[in-house]
Amino acid sequence: MPRIGFVTCVQLGLSCMEALYSAGGKLSFAMTLHDDQAINKSGRVYLDNFCLKHNIPLLKSRHVNNQDVIEAIKQHEIDWLFIIGWSQIAGSEVLNAPKQGVLGMHPTLLPKGRGRAAIPWAILKGLDKTGVTLFKLDTGVDTGPIVDQVEIPLSAKTTASELYELVDEAHIRLMKKVVPALMSNSITLTEQDDSKATEWPGRKPEDGRIDPKGNVQDAERLVRAVTRPYPGAFIDINGRRFVIWQAEVKSESTTNAGFQFEDGWLEFVEFDEMEIPSI
Repeated sequence: MPRIGFVTCVQLGLSCMEALYSAGGKLSFAMTLHDDQAINKSGRVYLDNFCLKHNIPLLKSRHVNNQDVIEAIKQHEIDWLFIIGWSQIAGSEVLNAPKQGVLGMHPTLLPKGRGRAAIPWAILKGLDKTGVTLFKLDTGVDTGPIVDQVEIPLSAKTTASELYELVDEAHIRLMKKVVPALMSNSITLTEQDDSKATEWPGRKPEDGRIDPKGNVQDAERLVRAVTRPYPGAFIDINGRRFVIWQAEVKSESTTNAGFQFEDGWLEFVEFDEMEIPSI
């Protein structure tokens, strides 16, 4: 039976650890940050109780590339190391420390959607499905061989808030799906087809600006793509800024807050109104 390790400091990672155990898996090592690190990080959790309950050796270190982490991976004779919900980039020494390699998850159906901002881009591009991919990390950006995937269907009404939750659920489903093969040492790796690869760039809050000369459908899609937990879509009207969290397309203007595009009215269903920030 292979020896599995896990690196995380957020609830999604802990949920995947719990899913691994519920599917019959077992961990031989875990690593997380020191308690005083990333205390304001969204979803920050502590692994102490889980590791104590399951008798998992737990190492706390300030960076995944530190020598104490690399030595611990080798000392515990880890075959596969999961890194999930972790913002530090693992270097080649960490990637080579486990006997079989390091596994990560990416919230697209690789090789489509390598890069960043996977949830907003899936909506902005009008995809009918996205998903989560478990793959072996290498020194490239989301380029390693694929272990398995789960699909997430999308509709013309899917919001970032909804997709964010669906992606988290898909991580857990995917973990449960692959554990039996992982523990029986029978997983297969499939190289990505680079000819089908796409790369999605990172996004900034300013990218949420609605183009008043654009069309109403694109504006509504942008609202859905960057609503909570993202910074939100916005438009400046008569010296005021409207940050829009939910909107609907109407054929004609209403008495409610909104904006008239050439091809339709965008009604602001949920929004914040404020002064335009000074530069």
